[in-house]
Amino acid sequence: MWGRELRGELDAFLAEIEQELVAFRRDLHMHPELAFAEYRTTQRIADRLTAAGLTPSVLPRGTGLICDVGSGDGPTIALRADIDALPLQDEKDVPYRSTVPGACHACGHDVHTTVLLGTSIFLAQQAAAGLLPGRVRLIFQPAEELPGGALEVMAHGGISGVDRIFGLHCDPRVDVGQLGLRSGPITSACDKLVVRVSGPGGHTARPHLTADLVFALAKILTELPAALSRRVDPRSSLSLVWGRVEAGSAANAIPDDGSAEGTIRCLDENAWHAAPDLIKALLESVAGAYGVEAVMEYTRGVPPVVNDEVSVEMLAEAAERALGAGAVVPTQQSLGGEDFAWYLESIPGAFARLGTRSPDGVTYDIHQGTFDVDEKAIAMGVRVMAATALTALWDVGPLDSISNAMA
Repeated sequence: MWGRELRGELDAFLAEIEQELVAFRRDLHMHPELAFAEYRTTQRIADRLTAAGLTPSVLPRGTGLICDVGSGDGPTIALRADIDALPLQDEKDVPYRSTVPGACHACGHDVHTTVLLGTSIFLAQQAAAGLLPGRVRLIFQPAEELPGGALEVMAHGGISGVDRIFGLHCDPRVDVGQLGLRSGPITSACDKLVVRVSGPGGHTARPHLTADLVFALAKILTELPAALSRRVDPRSSLSLVWGRVEAGSAANAIPDDGSAEGTIRCLDENAWHAAPDLIKALLESVAGAYGVEAVMEYTRGVPPVVNDEVSVEMLAEAAERALGAGAVVPTQQSLGGEDFAWYLESIPGAFARLGTRSPDGVTYDIHQGTFDVDEKAIAMGVRVMAATALTALWDVGPLDSISNAMA
């Protein structure tokens, strides 16, 4: 089912269900739940999938679920959406504003979830009509923002037997009706660094009798990122940015301990693997120069999302067929982290950026309390994900023009 026939099927389906999907998204937006606490969200998804004749399986923790559509001897394709919210205050003045203090869907996961739900219902109808030459695994993943939800899914067989996996993320810099694609790395690695510094404190009148810990900590804050920029290939874009610093409690007292927390982001997987040892050596060097002891806690986050070229071509062809000519636009690699990367270390797949900006409208930023989307993006996402699943199942070869455009 391709071309006009597929678009006609999707047009008819969305004419009936689009308003329901918008209402579903708004309900999720009003009731956001944080990582591994998405119990209500999981139940809402499970209830709607069950009503569509499917049999969802909730993950052992009680949040997130997996559900297969179709059967047969063909390939198994996975589609993934993340369902958790962020610990931020919703700052919008809209009817569907978050009702949960300190939590909101500021990254578009409510949209991702709704898109996959709509796609699930459409594919269930196709399966009932005998039009799926294989199986589609629906992954409604918890705790992307932690991160860790992808590993939870994988630990419970979520990608066992899966041949390819696809996902998408809202992009407020791209207009509705467009899909941003890129072969190779599309996000960066993202880790967390905590540095704890200690040394003899004392009176600010006698800094020479102390380690002058605040001054030493300030040197670590400035010299460590600067040294990294000279020790690593700049094409790797290894960056350390501090987000929290704490030391002392009085203006005239030099403290004996302090701490700093930040994130390390990297575009290159080799540099990512080498980063902990390099940062440890640089930290010890800077701290030693000022007579303080520095202890590093380095927490691995996620590797870069590296898109498989064939999977990107499948997404591109599906988008062109479902949205029309010119729907596919190139996108740059981001320094943001995304735990979809863990899936792609095991199986091929691709991650796309779904346009959510109204043409000539406001460009919102993700991870902000003001973030919102043009809800026409929901239907566009359903079109893309449904067409992508069918493209991958039928293993249709990519169009030459699309292949050239992505080169």
